[in-house]
Amino acid sequence: MRHWLTAALLVSALSVQAQLLMESEQNPTRLKWYTLRSPHFKLLYPEGMDSTANQTISRLEHVYEPVSKSLGRRPRRLPVLLQNQTTVSNGFVTLLPRRSEFFTTPPQAPFLSGTLNWLDQLALHEYRHVVQYEKGLTGISGVLYHLFGNATLAGISIGMPDWFAEGDAVGAETVLSRSGRGRIPEFDMGFRANLLAGRRFSYPKAVAGSYRDNVPNHYVSGYFLTTKLKREHGADAWSKILTYYYNFPFYPFSFSNAVKRTTGYRVETLYRRTIDELTEDWQNQQRELKLTEATPYATDQNRSFTNYRYPQFIDGKKIIALKSGLGDIEQLVLLSPDGSEQRLHFQGLFNNPDQLSAANGKIVWIEYTPDLRWGQRIFSDIKRLDVATGKVDRLTTRQRYTTVSLSPDGSKLIATRSEEDGRTRLVVLDATSGQEIRTLNNTLNAFYQHPRWKEDNRTIVVVRLAAKGKALEEINTETSERRLLTPEGNENLSHPQPWREWVFYNSPRSGIDNIYAVNTRNGEQFQVTSRPLGAFHAAVSSDGTKLAFHDFSVDGHRVVSMPLEPKQWRPIREIRDQSIRYFGPIVKQDAGIVDFDTVNTGTAVTKKRYNRLANVVNIYSWGPLANSDGQTLTLGVQSLDLLGTTSLAAAYVRNANERTNGFRADLSYRALYPIIDVGLAVGQRRTSAYTDRREPLDSLQSDLWNYTQLTAGLRLPLRLTRSRFQQNASLSAYYNYQGVRGYELPVRFYSEVGGSALHYMNYGASYDLLMKQSKRDVAPRWGLALSGSLRNTPFSPGLRAQNWAVNGSVFLPGIGKHHSLRFRGGYQQQWGLTDANPQHLYRFSGAVFYPRSVPYVAYDRLQTASAEYRLPLLNPHWAIGRWIYIQRIKGMVFTDVARGESRLPLQNGQFRNVLNNEQVVGADVSFVFNPLRLRTNLEAGVRTIYNVKTARWNVDLLVVDIGF
Repeated sequence: MRHWLTAALLVSALSVQAQLLMESEQNPTRLKWYTLRSPHFKLLYPEGMDSTANQTISRLEHVYEPVSKSLGRRPRRLPVLLQNQTTVSNGFVTLLPRRSEFFTTPPQAPFLSGTLNWLDQLALHEYRHVVQYEKGLTGISGVLYHLFGNATLAGISIGMPDWFAEGDAVGAETVLSRSGRGRIPEFDMGFRANLLAGRRFSYPKAVAGSYRDNVPNHYVSGYFLTTKLKREHGADAWSKILTYYYNFPFYPFSFSNAVKRTTGYRVETLYRRTIDELTEDWQNQQRELKLTEATPYATDQNRSFTNYRYPQFIDGKKIIALKSGLGDIEQLVLLSPDGSEQRLHFQGLFNNPDQLSAANGKIVWIEYTPDLRWGQRIFSDIKRLDVATGKVDRLTTRQRYTTVSLSPDGSKLIATRSEEDGRTRLVVLDATSGQEIRTLNNTLNAFYQHPRWKEDNRTIVVVRLAAKGKALEEINTETSERRLLTPEGNENLSHPQPWREWVFYNSPRSGIDNIYAVNTRNGEQFQVTSRPLGAFHAAVSSDGTKLAFHDFSVDGHRVVSMPLEPKQWRPIREIRDQSIRYFGPIVKQDAGIVDFDTVNTGTAVTKKRYNRLANVVNIYSWGPLANSDGQTLTLGVQSLDLLGTTSLAAAYVRNANERTNGFRADLSYRALYPIIDVGLAVGQRRTSAYTDRREPLDSLQSDLWNYTQLTAGLRLPLRLTRSRFQQNASLSAYYNYQGVRGYELPVRFYSEVGGSALHYMNYGASYDLLMKQSKRDVAPRWGLALSGSLRNTPFSPGLRAQNWAVNGSVFLPGIGKHHSLRFRGGYQQQWGLTDANPQHLYRFSGAVFYPRSVPYVAYDRLQTASAEYRLPLLNPHWAIGRWIYIQRIKGMVFTDVARGESRLPLQNGQFRNVLNNEQVVGADVSFVFNPLRLRTNLEAGVRTIYNVKTARWNVDLLVVDIGF
């Protein structure tokens, strides 16, 4: 959740002179916003969420002291936004500008929030990030913040490892609540699998990841590392470490040194001690298990970590499953008992509820549907696949469904719908048309997960989360009769599957997630599976003889089956809780478990309408802004309102190379359907030019002159994704003015305005359709990208110019699974010396790509083409001390060609056509690496180019990606 900060930080910190403004996603302008204020929070929320807003701000106040206690810092008042237009479940904290955002749609995946209310979990987790950053207001970091603003503080925080930030926040949600991810066995399942299999990864690999192995993310490793240190040195140990770090954060390993100053050892030793202890704990847990046997359903031919999850019988023998992994994007596959595998369909932006449903030869699931324009609005719609014909239908449009299940006869759907007011409702739909038949009442305002139909096609079984915890509930969809099948409690129930008088479900009761069953007639409960790492998502064969589920191993989830024999199941009274409560010793050291049930919802004052105009200026950064050219010093202020609609910047600019000064101001207003951008720059420029073209070249003269630049226009970004191909388009139109005063040189470059004025229009359009990539892919395996531009001078008087260009790329699969072939083509045409008076001619910069390492020439007509072949060469785990960790080596071979043609006037009034061809061939080798133990990938390498025309070789250093 903290990763949003890193992306935003780099957008700001690496601002070049042409762009000082922050980009942010927007909500539809029609939304009316309101505010609530409490002693420590300012809550913004859309109209219609009064109840949720009052509850949220009251609970934020309730966690203020407990979350802050162990870090010893009481933060300033924090703006918090409730985002209700998206069906994505997320939350984040950022300093640019300082705020937190809660996405109010609760997740259907049961292993994220457990038995906690979703917004309660966000209050604990995200506010812990606020306290972490607030520690930076001390020492040298605090001085720098007051001098230069949040951007500097955000930059300093990069030295704080992601594993600490997220692990400490997971620890807070675990220790301070009845649930939290540290209490959920599925959360650490991958880590557990690796250690039990003897895969003790190095610290750099554990931090930065791998293209070869399944490395648990920084939330998991960070939770155990931060908890281990608190177990040994007390709950306030991280407070001391952060104080040391923020007092002097400039040394590359300041954070590790702060750990050593507090504990006597560095982070590498902390990691080693942690995995030693966890290995012993988990091995002891395994020795106590009495395992049930299961038979793998398919022979796996994959060489990388691959998951097969959510099995569903499609007939008596074959099984549908969702496949994904390091080398595969999400796809539905059909598994046969003989080990064969058939791909059925690639899914789009899959909204994964940890559930799949199939019946009567059909499969249904949920996919995200982005709004065409508003980035904060994302719908979730139902899609259906006919297995026999392969036809895929979108059953709903612009809806908010978060999980769906087919009735056994295939005639009806039961879905959960997340409303904008924060409530969850169960909805019955027609399985053919997608039309809603009825909405079930939800008087308790409970949260429902994973509904499933019983065999009568009328009754459903669902997981219900209410104030007292989770329970399985049976509901008659026609009469609305309800009854609880299990008592309410703090047990993370999930994945119910009715079968005759039984309902199978998942539970971590034994300390490992396994499948259990409850008898709906007498309420007796049994443990059905006992697997080493976890068993999930029960499915029963049509003849009732087999139970399928997905099991977990070090190589990923696998579909397995076992005989369905109720007599072999163990009564629940015999099951002993063998949970590894790694957080246990911290509970008494910290503030204790927060009781959300006692929260007073009257904390906030009366609501007020949020005035956009009065809050349009929200300065978050002041002082120096970095520039990528290394020649320009920019001092300024940056502002972005909390709703992300108005971005402002003003800056003084010093060009060290030309020794000139300037000022620029930019505005971007994004509340309308098209985005409005305005920019103004004034200042000085210095130019040197030869005033004649005769040998010897001794006529070089310089001049200092003043300029004024104005840009104003519209742009319209469009998101068109509806399948596995990510699809985007954009349109733009800008008016540009450049005026010059004091230019006294008798000559000018055609790319300089000189002593005249330039009024021009710039029109642009782009479209791309790119297939999703797995982690191992080096580029899209299928795709298309098109762009076009037109720049001309329709206004008089002033300089005259015209340039139009088109570019296109096609991506195709290479020979290997993760290889990619790209073909590019471009055409550009512009006015030349015969199209306008040379005294008034102006030349725009090139708008098509040009052969690499060849100086650009502004031909009247230019055709270019390129072919590239990209492939992974090696996926190593090489660490060079503490400085660099290399995890991938990539290669590319390419050839670029260009054909340029110009028509030049001669002194006798005749014309001469100039034709030139360029061709280069080359190869790149690049390294994906992580510097200074950071999780963010960088990529750099070397390029060798042979110029066919000049017969010369050239070797260049290559910076492919700064990684942020």
